Amino acid sequence: MKIYNSMTGKKEEFIPIEPNKVKMYACGITVYDLSHIGHARQAIAYAMVADYLRYRGYDVTYVRNYTDVDDKIINSANKLGKDALEFSREQIAETELDMRNLHVTDADIKPKASENIDNIIRLVQGLIELGHAYATDKGDVYFSVRSFPEYGKLSKRRIDELLNGVRKDVEEGKHDPLDFALWKSAKPGEISWESPWGLGRPGWHIECSAMVLNNLGETIDIHGGGKDLVFPHHENEIAQSEAYTGKQFARYWSHCGLIKINGEKMSKSLGNSLTIRDALKMYNYEVIKYVMFSKHYTSDMDLLDKDFSLAEKHMYYFYNVIKAIENFVSQYGGSVDSESVDGDISGNIIPKFIEVMDDDFNTSAAISELYGIFKYANNLMKTAKKANRVKVANTVAKILANVKEVYGILGLFTQNPDDFISQMKDKYLQKTSVDVSYIEEQIALRAEAKKEKDFQKADAIRAELDKKGIILSDTRDGVVWDFKALYNA
Repeated sequence: MKIYNSMTGKKEEFIPIEPNKVKMYACGITVYDLSHIGHARQAIAYAMVADYLRYRGYDVTYVRNYTDVDDKIINSANKLGKDALEFSREQIAETELDMRNLHVTDADIKPKASENIDNIIRLVQGLIELGHAYATDKGDVYFSVRSFPEYGKLSKRRIDELLNGVRKDVEEGKHDPLDFALWKSAKPGEISWESPWGLGRPGWHIECSAMVLNNLGETIDIHGGGKDLVFPHHENEIAQSEAYTGKQFARYWSHCGLIKINGEKMSKSLGNSLTIRDALKMYNYEVIKYVMFSKHYTSDMDLLDKDFSLAEKHMYYFYNVIKAIENFVSQYGGSVDSESVDGDISGNIIPKFIEVMDDDFNTSAAISELYGIFKYANNLMKTAKKANRVKVANTVAKILANVKEVYGILGLFTQNPDDFISQMKDKYLQKTSVDVSYIEEQIALRAEAKKEKDFQKADAIRAELDKKGIILSDTRDGVVWDFKALYNA
C-alpha cells in the first residue's frame, strides 16, 4: 500500500509504527457556523481512509477534533448574546446531525479544545521550560520559531522568505514577527481559563498537538487535513510537537483538496457557501459521496451543478440494475456458491478495487470501474437464455455481493433500491408538470389504443409523454416509464 506524503512530496510505502496498528488524526471543524460541503469532503475522505485501512486488516484509532474555542466562535456567540461554549455545543450538535445524515463513519475519538485545557497548559509549560516558548508581561505565550531550525519543512518555506509576508507591527512582548501564540491572555467578554500566566485561552495550533499527544502518543502514523492547513497550522503543529518531544510528530502527512463552487471559492459574501444541510436537501447522500469520490481526495474540486446531475443518473442506473439483479436472483434461485457463466467478471471486482485503493486510496479509479461492472451484469440478464438463467443468476449474485463488499467501504449501495429509485423519481416528478396518476392513465390509454390497433393514437400518447420528459419502454414484464433526464448517463 502506498500513501502520498506531503512532507516528502511523493508516494511512499505505508509502514505503520506498530505492525497492523494505525494511529491517525485529522483536523476537524471550527464550529462557528453550520458545516459546509468542504467540511463534508474532508470528513468523507478521512473516514474512507480509516474504513479502508480497517478493511485491509489494520487496527485503526481515528481521532478527529472539534475546535470549540476560537475568535470566530466568540464573535458569533457574542452577536447572539450566548456563552461561547454553549454556542459551540449547539454547533457541534448540528454538525453531528449533518454527518449522521451524510452517513459518514464516526471517528473513534472526537476531542474538543475546551476539554483539553490542562493538557494544553502542560504542553505550553513544557515548551517554555525547554526554551522554545516564552511568556510576556501581558500574559500571552509565544512559540519561538527560530528555536526550531527545521521550521518550514512541510510547507517548503524558508524563515527569511516568511518575513516578507508578516506584519511589521509586532504584538506587545513578542520577540519576533514569526513567533505564534500558544496561549492568549483574556480580553474583556471572552471565555477564559486560569493558567500560570493569568486568565486566557489556547491559541489555535497548540490544541491539535495536545490532543494528538493525549490520545495517540508522541508519534502518529497519519496526520490529515485540508490543503489550506499546510501553512501555518500544520507547520506550527510540527514545530511545537517536535520541539516538545524531540521525536517525529507524524510519519505521513496527508492533505485533502479544496472545493470551489461553479468556479468560485466558497464564500458567504458571494452567496455560494453550500452547507451540508442544503446539499442534503437537494441530493441523496450517496450521490454526494459519488461526486466526492469521483475525484482523487488530494485533488482540488470545482463542484458544478452538472456533476451532481450526472452522478444522479449514474446512481439511478446502478440502483435499477441492483433491483433487476435482486429480482433475477430471486426468480431463478441464484447462489454465490454455485457455478457461474463463462467469462464471469465477479472474481475481478475485489482484487481490482484493492489494487487501485492501495495506490493512495484512488477512489476515482475505483468509481470508474462501476459502469462497466453494472453494464456487464445488465446485459447478462437481458441476453440470458432459458438454459443458462440459473448460471446467470449465480453470476449476478456474486457480482452484487462483491460490489457491496468493497464499494460499501465508500458508503455506496447501502440503501434499498426501491427506496432510492422512488426518491429519485419523486424528485424528478416535481420538476415536471405531470404526476404518477396521469402517467399511468396515459399508459392505460395507450394499451387500449394498441389493443384496438389504433397505433397512430398510441404513438401520439407516447410522443406527448416524451414532450413532458417521460419515456416509455415496452418490456416482457409490461410497460415501464422513466425520465429522459435520468435515462442514459
